[in-house]
Amino acid sequence: MLLREGFLLILLLSIVGCGSHHIPSPPHPSPASSGVLSELVLDRVGPVVQSLLNSTSREAHNTITASQQTAGTRPARYKQRAVTDTLKNPWDGLRNLERHGLLAVELATASPLDLPTLLNRLETSMNRSSAPLTLVPIPTGSHRRDTIAFIHEVLHEAALHRERALADLSDQERTFLFEHGRTLAESYTPQISILSDVTMSQILANTRFAELMQNRVTYDHLLAAGQVLAQLTNTQWLEELSEAFPDPVSPTQIPPGITGEVRFVEHASEGLVIIGGPGPNSYAVEGPVALILDLGGDDSYHGLIGASYDVRYGNAVVIDLAGNDHYTGAPLGIATGRLGVGLLFDGSGDDNYELSPGSGGVGLGGLGILVDTQGNDQYHGNRLTQGAAIGGLGLLIDTAGNDRYSSHGFALGFGGPLGLGAIIDTDGDDQYQCGEVIPSAYNAHEAPEAKPGDPEFQYDCFGLGAGAGLRVLTAQPQWVNQSLAGGMGLLMDLKGRDRYQSANFSQGMGYFFGAGVLLDLDGEDDYQAARYGHGASAHHGVALFIDRQGNDHYGSRGPYYNGGVAWDHSVSFTIDAGPGQDSYAFDRTTGLGKADHTGWAVFLDEGGRDTYRVKSGFGETSEQSLAAFIDLTGEDQYSLLSGVPNFRPGNSMVFSHGPGSFFQDR
Repeated sequence: MLLREGFLLILLLSIVGCGSHHIPSPPHPSPASSGVLSELVLDRVGPVVQSLLNSTSREAHNTITASQQTAGTRPARYKQRAVTDTLKNPWDGLRNLERHGLLAVELATASPLDLPTLLNRLETSMNRSSAPLTLVPIPTGSHRRDTIAFIHEVLHEAALHRERALADLSDQERTFLFEHGRTLAESYTPQISILSDVTMSQILANTRFAELMQNRVTYDHLLAAGQVLAQLTNTQWLEELSEAFPDPVSPTQIPPGITGEVRFVEHASEGLVIIGGPGPNSYAVEGPVALILDLGGDDSYHGLIGASYDVRYGNAVVIDLAGNDHYTGAPLGIATGRLGVGLLFDGSGDDNYELSPGSGGVGLGGLGILVDTQGNDQYHGNRLTQGAAIGGLGLLIDTAGNDRYSSHGFALGFGGPLGLGAIIDTDGDDQYQCGEVIPSAYNAHEAPEAKPGDPEFQYDCFGLGAGAGLRVLTAQPQWVNQSLAGGMGLLMDLKGRDRYQSANFSQGMGYFFGAGVLLDLDGEDDYQAARYGHGASAHHGVALFIDRQGNDHYGSRGPYYNGGVAWDHSVSFTIDAGPGQDSYAFDRTTGLGKADHTGWAVFLDEGGRDTYRVKSGFGETSEQSLAAFIDLTGEDQYSLLSGVPNFRPGNSMVFSHGPGSFFQDR
């Protein structure tokens, strides 16, 4: 398999190039994943589409790609190579994005989960890699002394890597980075267009945060710290843990804020270490906690839960082996990394996560990792939650169960400046919801009289696989040059009958040098979005949306731009692959291959008897753009409600709206 061979080559090069750096051997994928990951969709359909476009729109394609060669010089700091490469060469760049996502999915579906290797794999898309490290040997057996020694060594080694990462920062700079993470969680916005004392102060602070993270933090050591701490999630070691701690400690030894049976307590230099018993426990600890390891029971957690405590105590881990647990976190309080690593691992049970801003697998100048391996779970989020990052890595992995995810915005696989945010769900009939809380700026001039709840009132999401920068929109060059390029947002769902529901800017969306990717590999799914959804990009953004199999349904509240759409020097590709019978109820929106202002956009449905009802679109362009609508097989039904005169889409036809515009139903 090409993917497997490529992955082994990456591992070999990593080992050869890093001396003492030890990366575990790749685990074997589960049978369910190996077949579906054997090829890229873009490798299968790409040559067909390229041939069609070369014969009809070669000049438009060459004009756009020539214009994009200067993308690296456009005002925006810290552009990601994966984005600029795709803008310059859409075909190679989009293939690399799909390949990167599938390699991460393959690792996430392995049993047992090898979290250290997965972390390293994810970061390669940001051109980041781990510092040289030798992972701590995991003990075998249930000897108490060996178990305690392993915990000590892991916590100590991770603390050393964290200190190396921050060695070039002054105390004042460390404090600024830590505190500004909270500011970003509370007030990050992808565009500032009005300059005032408040907004100018925000711009300068955001620039300082990005400069320090990029130039003064040795990020590869932060990643190494995350890989070391991830060893605590080793399945075999956890299965033998209870035998090493069979007896409870005296109630007088239990720290304040903890109820229930406790098997081990220690005040280590990295923070409190607690091993809770197999029954119900409650944890609401004040002060730094390095590790809570709970052996089972229906537990409740409050406050900071596997989250960075302060500038000194940046690493924190919570591992819960079993039970129907309830997590209620403080702001930036659940699996949040700020200048360190926040890790939460839940082994089994139907769990409930109440996620305040900046929590739930969130990196803000650090790594935030949330892993839930079994159960029907619910994730209720605010803003910047559930696999979100600015200046770091935010990751949420759920490997079983029918799960529900909800958020206000900037979530569910969101990558802001210098950030990689990813959510990976490998099984179950899942529901994803984002929006309905943050009012859109479009309301001011499109529906100034509308109120929340009115049909024309719009909300923003920026989630479900979205990457966005911080665009300073003004005529003053000194402030434009403070703009920050976006990162990468990934949402990958392996299988199940899933429902996606979101507001503006979502479901595989790239904004201002950001990249957004949504990959759904199997199942009959329902996608409901709004403006800029289902593979959409704007202002040098990159978007990739692929549904690989199933009879799927797509809808949008509109009012514009859904399904393979690109605006202002952006690149988008939306694919519904396989032979499924799909329906596109876009009565209130435009799209299905639409590009404007030097955009590059392709929509493709590979097969099946499909139904299209669209307000306007089907390969429309304006201002030196390229847009294509392609349906490769099947007897389809079309309804174009408005749009180009004398154009009536149908089966077995080819039509061009003009230069760079292409419609074909085979």
